[in-house]
Amino acid sequence: MAQAHSRASAVDVADGYDIILGRVRGAAIRRLLVALPATAAVLACLWKVGLLDPERLAEGAPAMAQLLSEMTPPDFTRWRSWVGPIIDTLAMSVAGTVLAVTLSLPLGLLAAPNTSPHPLVYRAFRLLLNALRSVPELIMGIFFVAAVGFGALPGVLALGLHSTGMVGKFFAEAIEHVDHKPIEAARAAGASPLQVITHAVLPQVLPQLTDTTLYRWEYNFRASTVLGVVGAGGIGFELIASLRLLQYDQVAAIMLCILAAVTLVDALGGVLRRRLK
Repeated sequence: MAQAHSRASAVDVADGYDIILGRVRGAAIRRLLVALPATAAVLACLWKVGLLDPERLAEGAPAMAQLLSEMTPPDFTRWRSWVGPIIDTLAMSVAGTVLAVTLSLPLGLLAAPNTSPHPLVYRAFRLLLNALRSVPELIMGIFFVAAVGFGALPGVLALGLHSTGMVGKFFAEAIEHVDHKPIEAARAAGASPLQVITHAVLPQVLPQLTDTTLYRWEYNFRASTVLGVVGAGGIGFELIASLRLLQYDQVAAIMLCILAAVTLVDALGGVLRRRLK
């Protein structure tokens, strides 16, 4: 009797192992079925853009070496004239981020299904955020330069509106995933919709909103250097001017100044992030 019971137990264990191994093999096959077409698509994209063309890459190597030789050593003789544009670039990034956060908070509340007053409102504001996010800040910069003229203002408007599309999306997703128990408790206590948002929703998502804001500020500083190309002011304007004059040694110097400024902004963002936790 005991032997029969032990044999039955051994059979059950063996069947269990077979089931587990079958599931593992099935999961591996499913992953392989996903990985193979994904790998083929990646290779096709690499071939399409020319990264798998060694002959073309080799042909470009001498020109790249020539450019690098013309960029060294960097020429910092005009560094005093770059201080003001770098400060303008920093101001543009701060102002654009403030504008984006100011617009993104109400838009994010309206684009989150748990705080939007109606599904149609939710879909409409999701579409608005998608539209703002789909237009690159460089294209927006061109439009705003044509509308308000050269300078930092078109850059701020372009950064702010483009960032609203991305920051508003992150805000909406953070609000969407809050714990519903405090919201239900606030509503049961007779709180108004505004009180529910300020006392039950925002306290839960404030750390995420802060992180998103700081990361976006760091991104906006990098993006604001590019906006100078279309006449939106800042250090990017000096960079494109040197490029047009083929002064590659000054281009290298400006790029090093931008690198130093970006590193400083990243470090400052990290300090603020730790302080606000």
